[in-house]
Amino acid sequence: MHSFPGVVAVGYINEAIDEGNPLRTLETLLLPTANISDVDPAHAQHYQDVLYHAKSQKLGDSESVSKVLWLDEIQQAVDEANVDEDRAKQWVTLVVDVNQCLEGKKSSDILSVLKSSTSNANDIIPECADKYYDALVKAKELKSERVSSEGSWLKLNLNEKYDYCYNIDSKEGSWVIPESCLYKESWLTGKEIEAFWKGCKQRKVYMHRRQTFIDNTDSIVKIQSWFRMATARKSYLSRLQYFRDHNNEIVKIQSLLRANKARDDYKTLVGSENPPLTVIRKFVYLLDQSDLDFQEELEVARLREEVVTKIRANQQLEKDLNLMDIKIGLLVKNRITLEDVISHSKKLNKKKGGEMEILNNTDNQGIKSLSKERRKTLETYQQLFYLLQTNPLYLAKLIFQMPQNKSTKFMDTVIFTLYNYASNQREEYLLLKLFKTALEEEIKSKVDQVQDIVTGNPTVIKMVVSFNRGARGQNTLRQLLAAVVKEIIEDKSLIINTNPVEVYKAWVNQLETQTGEASKLPYDVTTEQALTYPEVKNKLEASIENLRRVTNKVLNSIISSLDLLPYGLRYIAKVLKNSIHEKFPDATEDELLKIVGNLLYYRYMNPAIVAPDGFDIIDMTAGGQINSDQRRNLGSVAKVLQHAASNKLFEGENEHLSSMNNYLSETYQEFRKYFKEACNVPEPEEKFNMDKYTDLVTVSKPVIYISIEEIISTHSLLLEHQDAIAPEKNDLLSELLGSLGEVPTVESFLGEGAVDPNDPNKANTLSQLSKTEISLVLASKYDIEDGEAIDSRSLMIKTKKLIIDVIRNQPGNTLTEILETPATAQQEADHATDMVSRAMIDSRTPEEMKHSQSMIEDAQLPLEQKKRKIQRNLRTLEQTGHVSSKNKYQDILNEIAKDIRNQRIYRKLRKAELAKLQQTLNALNKKAAFYEEQINYYDTYIKTCLDNLKRKNTRRSIKLDGKGEPKGTKRAKPVKYTAAKLHEKGVLLDIDDLQTNQFKNVTFDIIATEDVGIFDVRSKFLGVEMEKVQLNIQDLLQMQYEGVAVMKMFDKVKVNVNLLIYLLNKKFYGK
Repeated sequence: MHSFPGVVAVGYINEAIDEGNPLRTLETLLLPTANISDVDPAHAQHYQDVLYHAKSQKLGDSESVSKVLWLDEIQQAVDEANVDEDRAKQWVTLVVDVNQCLEGKKSSDILSVLKSSTSNANDIIPECADKYYDALVKAKELKSERVSSEGSWLKLNLNEKYDYCYNIDSKEGSWVIPESCLYKESWLTGKEIEAFWKGCKQRKVYMHRRQTFIDNTDSIVKIQSWFRMATARKSYLSRLQYFRDHNNEIVKIQSLLRANKARDDYKTLVGSENPPLTVIRKFVYLLDQSDLDFQEELEVARLREEVVTKIRANQQLEKDLNLMDIKIGLLVKNRITLEDVISHSKKLNKKKGGEMEILNNTDNQGIKSLSKERRKTLETYQQLFYLLQTNPLYLAKLIFQMPQNKSTKFMDTVIFTLYNYASNQREEYLLLKLFKTALEEEIKSKVDQVQDIVTGNPTVIKMVVSFNRGARGQNTLRQLLAAVVKEIIEDKSLIINTNPVEVYKAWVNQLETQTGEASKLPYDVTTEQALTYPEVKNKLEASIENLRRVTNKVLNSIISSLDLLPYGLRYIAKVLKNSIHEKFPDATEDELLKIVGNLLYYRYMNPAIVAPDGFDIIDMTAGGQINSDQRRNLGSVAKVLQHAASNKLFEGENEHLSSMNNYLSETYQEFRKYFKEACNVPEPEEKFNMDKYTDLVTVSKPVIYISIEEIISTHSLLLEHQDAIAPEKNDLLSELLGSLGEVPTVESFLGEGAVDPNDPNKANTLSQLSKTEISLVLASKYDIEDGEAIDSRSLMIKTKKLIIDVIRNQPGNTLTEILETPATAQQEADHATDMVSRAMIDSRTPEEMKHSQSMIEDAQLPLEQKKRKIQRNLRTLEQTGHVSSKNKYQDILNEIAKDIRNQRIYRKLRKAELAKLQQTLNALNKKAAFYEEQINYYDTYIKTCLDNLKRKNTRRSIKLDGKGEPKGTKRAKPVKYTAAKLHEKGVLLDIDDLQTNQFKNVTFDIIATEDVGIFDVRSKFLGVEMEKVQLNIQDLLQMQYEGVAVMKMFDKVKVNVNLLIYLLNKKFYGK
């Protein structure tokens, strides 16, 4: 503990330090109570500097509790200052003595001067005295040359904190630098002097050590060897133990590295423009076909056949059901007999459940019979349809050679059948190529103005829309629209009627029906007159508001579901936009996008919104239907969206809807972005990963299921228009048609004995049998031929397969290196083993998936013979420009790499296709079940009709209860009214050529007939029967729905339709 007087002294000293006055600080240090020793008044300034620096450090120390210097710290600072003074004097002595010695050229004195002036005389080596002197002289001379004028002051920076100055003339030193002083620049400083003698010392030590090493080289080498060995052994054992301790982690790391290497190799295979052979060799095993591949191919083929058959069956059922609707409707109106309906019903039940009768006798006889001639014909047809399928130009030309009504039927049957309704990726790709070719041809030859696409009815556009709204596209439309359409239909409170006249008439009808009295309002009004009534305006505004709200929901559903839009439809929209722009380069972007909108919205979506029940957008129960109000609501929404999509405002007769024009403009901008983005799709080659070689590398051959009638029809059309679609005699199509000859008959397809020649209904039987479907395994004409006639594409495929066989068993950096290096015996043996394994796999391969005989024979060749054949094939391919020896045949290696990539993608697509086919088949089965439900409903209805015919009493109407039994009531009594009474009730408005006061002489008898809803009306004048007419309650209701307020009877009697319905309901139905 410090005494109290000492504490006071500490306070004084710290205050003096803070003031910065050296004299004041000196006074406080000399205070007796401070008890500070060794204080020299001559060093006052340096005491101040050291103390101030010490206190500053303490203030900057965050861990220091006290912020003042205590006595012990002050004493320490004073001692430090005294030491600094001694060091400064020693430095001055060294600098002055050495420099004066050098100036006096006293070389003999240099050693004694250095020893006397340094703190450690042992550091000075006497043997180096001359070197010291020479080096110092040379340094001083060099320094003096750069000095022009100098003073007498020397400067020392001590501890890089304090400056000390010394005047060599006055021999006085100071810790305060004089204001104007010139330094002795030519003299060497203390640091420079020390550097010379320390350098000499180090050099001497180094030379001595170096000589020691030279004298003991052998021993040093042994020591180094032993040390390195021990260090390496220690490091190895430590590393080995580390690996043992982390065995699991190391295995994972190695696995990761191998996987990373494999990934890098695959990236090279996929991303490199010219992947090396060493990389291709690692992945060539991916081209092998496993049992799972064959099973999936067979399953795809089976499902595809089932889907195509189901589509055709459902289409036929739909046609028959539509015809049944018509027949039942006509039955109600007594236009046909009940027997006609029953006959059609029996025919429909034969097809119930979508079971199309497909005869199998063609498998054993007819075109598929085992005879050389029939087999040749079958193969030619398979080649013909393959050519039509893969070369879209033929069908594109054929479509435009036929009349439109005939081409439409041809498209709906033969073309979609030829492409299996695009049931897989390959066929969708080929169908899109046909659409593209045909559309470009149609635009080129038939479109004269940009608007022709919108105002006309282009054949290809119709094809595209029909296809995308068919079996494959319905699901998309359901996803796009089902939710919002269902919401509109189920909203019972939603009323949208934007026709002022209809709103007016509905209002008048409502008034008359509620009151039973004739309205004094006029029946026929114009739009302008209808809008003068506040009630009409209010109803119209409410409808417009509802319309805007509901339209927004439909629009949002469409805009947010761009990804759901079928790729094929988007691609054709892109082709349409580009083709129009190419033909009409001055067309604006808006004009082009309106044409795209015409396809995507107006032709594809709009009909499905207007009639969702007709496009399977919503599920309808058998006998269920959309009522007139629901239909009008949907139609109004569709109308607004149609105007928005085409950027057409409400004007002219739609002027009353002009309040929606701003909304239309905003909606058009939304549609514009949507149409533009819809066209942003890749080309089919990129989307489906297809090219001209795809068919040659896939496992299974394409199969179509086509009826005999369609084969004959196609053959006939091709012959009829051959000059237009294949004018060249050496054209492949002409060659195939020449091989087939004349158009065959149905009997020639079916074979002898398929139809009894004595059958009186032979024509009808043949007509039914012509719908028999057969499967055609399509193949290129060049795939079947062998030998030198094979084309370069097939040669390329064969060569690739041979190369794959070779590189499996013989490694090498380049293909030429492998082909030129003889195979070893072991490589030949390995190759033979691989070929035996392949032969076993081929034996299990289904017939339609097997390779051609020539490829099988090539596979059995020894390794060296395969290499020779590869070399011959490569020379041939080089002549055709497919490969080049200059790049060591890298082109064919690139093709093999592409096949490997495609095989993985193909397997992935095949799995997706399996799932899609199963999904499509489930949807088709549901649709078939719905048709069955409708058939059952019709059966019940017809049975009821038959039961009613058997009853003796006449029924007023036919209704169905829960058990399907008819219910009815007896016929009502006739009703008699005078014209005056009907005029008083407002039912009768006027009678031509008869005054009102004569109405009492005219009577009308209204009699309910045996037919439901049919009434006989007899007119009498003065008791004499004049004329008779029949009224149908359904016709009256239809007039009311259409807004017809007044009708004529007997061509002269005007009656109020609403009040006449009211009268009939009241008198005959008790309503």
